[in-house]
Amino acid sequence: MPKKRVLVVRPEELTVNDHKMWREIRTESGAPANPFLDPVFTTAVGQVRPGARVAVLQEDGSPVGFFPYEAGPLGQGRAIGLGVSDSQGAVLRPGIRLDARRLLKACGLSSWEFDNLEAGQDPFLPYAADALASPVVDIGEGFERYTRALREKSPTFLRQTLAKERRLARQVGEVRFVYDAQDPDALRALMAWKSAQYRRTGRRDRFAQQWITRLVGLLAAGDEPECRGVLSVLYAGGRPVAAHFGLRSRTVLSWWFPAYDRAYGKYSPGLVLQLRMLEAAAADGVRTVDLGSGAARYKESFKTRDVRVYEGAVVCPGPGGAAYLLRREPARAARRFVRDRPRLAGVAARTLAGAGRLRERRHAPQGGARAVRSFTSTDINTDINTDITEP
Repeated sequence: MPKKRVLVVRPEELTVNDHKMWREIRTESGAPANPFLDPVFTTAVGQVRPGARVAVLQEDGSPVGFFPYEAGPLGQGRAIGLGVSDSQGAVLRPGIRLDARRLLKACGLSSWEFDNLEAGQDPFLPYAADALASPVVDIGEGFERYTRALREKSPTFLRQTLAKERRLARQVGEVRFVYDAQDPDALRALMAWKSAQYRRTGRRDRFAQQWITRLVGLLAAGDEPECRGVLSVLYAGGRPVAAHFGLRSRTVLSWWFPAYDRAYGKYSPGLVLQLRMLEAAAADGVRTVDLGSGAARYKESFKTRDVRVYEGAVVCPGPGGAAYLLRREPARAARRFVRDRPRLAGVAARTLAGAGRLRERRHAPQGGARAVRSFTSTDINTDINTDITEP
């Protein structure tokens, strides 16, 4: 019988060999090389979230699995980077059988919450409360083949997007796209546009949370091939009009923070940006672009298929588990109730947007909405994957 052990460490305590084993196990499992489940992402979260931990599962002293998580009060745990991570779970060598609650007990956790658990995470799937569609774009056979399929699926979509790009060039100035831009000003503009979008749609501003802003900065500065930030920028007339900051591995690009300058909304710069980014990513060896869960019209236009992700929580009996259920389950049930009723979901979205517009006007600098656009184009600081097209 192999000797089994669970060793809990901080992410920065993982060794170079741990990183190597983590990636080898991930490859053996056959799962996509999603950058959110790379040790670099966990290590970056560890620099901005003090509760970040990794359970290293060992057999006879050798790692056979890694379980990244964040620990909170009363042992209430959550997926590493919950709220911004688009792929979650454990990294397990094929054939390893795991009891989720026993794992949590070994980590000192009373619960573990997830909202983008990837398919194939068998130890945690029995605890999923809901399954979500997560659209992806397959570009492994080349951009030309992808656009042929896109034309067949939606004959007018591609034609109209390209026509808007030409109009943008005629009316604003030369259009230029940079796939991997080293442009801090463009990154600051992107975060400002995204913050304004959150406020405008009545959603929580992720970039008002310092840890998320710091996390983006760390990943933007990284150069690890298996997990690094990529800033893509669409310029017109010499200024950025749309941008996207995502994470990529060697073969997967995760669509993360897209935004555009609303002053140019009539040209659909977000759609032009995404089309050009898919072309550049295909040329750079990316085979799959993961658009992330959450409904959006532009995702339906670009996607080639859906994969499943799951939300829910493993909850252990006891005071900590009970506290989690009292705190989180009513909100999750309410979200699920609304999401399963499209008409009600539309009313809720319009209500949020109306509240956001009121808040935006209340806090707008003198000069109104025009002044807000001017500010967000040049100063700092997605839901993550929404609002890339004009409303």
